[in-house]
Amino acid sequence: MRILIATDAWAPQVNGVVQTLSQVVNRLITQGHEVRVIHPGLFKTIPCPTYPEIRLAVWPFGRLRRELREFKPQAVHIVTEGPIGLGMRLLARYAGLPFTTAYHTQFPEYVKARSGIPIRFTAALLRWFHKPSRAVMVPTQSVIDTLKSRGLNNCVLWQRGVDLKRFNPDKSPVSKHLSYSPCELASDDPQQVELLQRLNACSVEKPVFLYAGRVAVEKNLEAFLSLELPGEKWIAGDGPARKALEKQFPEARWFGMLNHAALSEIYKRADVFVFPSLTDTFGLVLLEAMASGCPVAAFPVNGPLDVVGQSGAGVLDWNLKNAALSALQIDRERPRQHASTFTWENCASQFQGYLAPIVYSAGTVRQLTGHKQPLQD
Repeated sequence: MRILIATDAWAPQVNGVVQTLSQVVNRLITQGHEVRVIHPGLFKTIPCPTYPEIRLAVWPFGRLRRELREFKPQAVHIVTEGPIGLGMRLLARYAGLPFTTAYHTQFPEYVKARSGIPIRFTAALLRWFHKPSRAVMVPTQSVIDTLKSRGLNNCVLWQRGVDLKRFNPDKSPVSKHLSYSPCELASDDPQQVELLQRLNACSVEKPVFLYAGRVAVEKNLEAFLSLELPGEKWIAGDGPARKALEKQFPEARWFGMLNHAALSEIYKRADVFVFPSLTDTFGLVLLEAMASGCPVAAFPVNGPLDVVGQSGAGVLDWNLKNAALSALQIDRERPRQHASTFTWENCASQFQGYLAPIVYSAGTVRQLTGHKQPLQD
């Protein structure tokens, strides 16, 4: 099957959308599908306001139309609601092509957190964007329920996965021989070695409460960093709010952006993974932490309710301090077992099953070879 994926989120961005998409694309290609990803790297771009590390494509219609005409996909999937996703949506509607979409980010809540714009306005825009989709792929049932309450009834459950070979409680080979230089053994990751050397050289006061992910206002990190907890607070990640928070909370250990090899080590060293976000649709870091044997403390909101729920792999409480302290009592085997029920193979299989097959007609071909820009829906 020829599958065309239009996304405004792609490498070198580091986030859950990119990771999910990469995992699915790799598995589809392995299964013999031909996958073409249309991403910002193919266009002239400008920095996203408030998120300069995210690049937005400028006027992508011409390239998108050409990709549709030349690749002639048998299925089209739109990942994001940015310029590329919007351009593909308009083109597909103009040409009468069925397509599927995904809802990765609680955009109305994010916009309200950043600008104060009421949720009803951005929710209406999202309803317009996703309503023609044959299936809006959503990571959790609680988010599906939220979208249904806002008028979207074409949502389907598209669960996520975790790489258990990468994220697990086992002691890594690197941790057993740290006396050499990273360049002496090519199979070892230099950042992983550097992190372990750094941790082994310093005094760590237990317990360790960890957050990993984007450091931004919508992640509600102050709710975690302001807690009075024993031991230490660790932050792994980067983002637009890091400088201000690092200055406000200098007592926390700030590790910056870590690759997966280094991140797997820090999960193993932590005693509790604290996830203060109120706006995530899923939270892949929850699975990564649990797969590493680290129990979770979070608020009982969309994301944690579905990923952790009543599994006993973490504690969900509106009192985040109580959740963090209570999670210390959880046996580390319990989160590991729970995380093992989420697989990328199942994620890719669900994705493929939801795709809407395209049947071409002469009219469709004429629409795609024309020059008129589809600016009206």
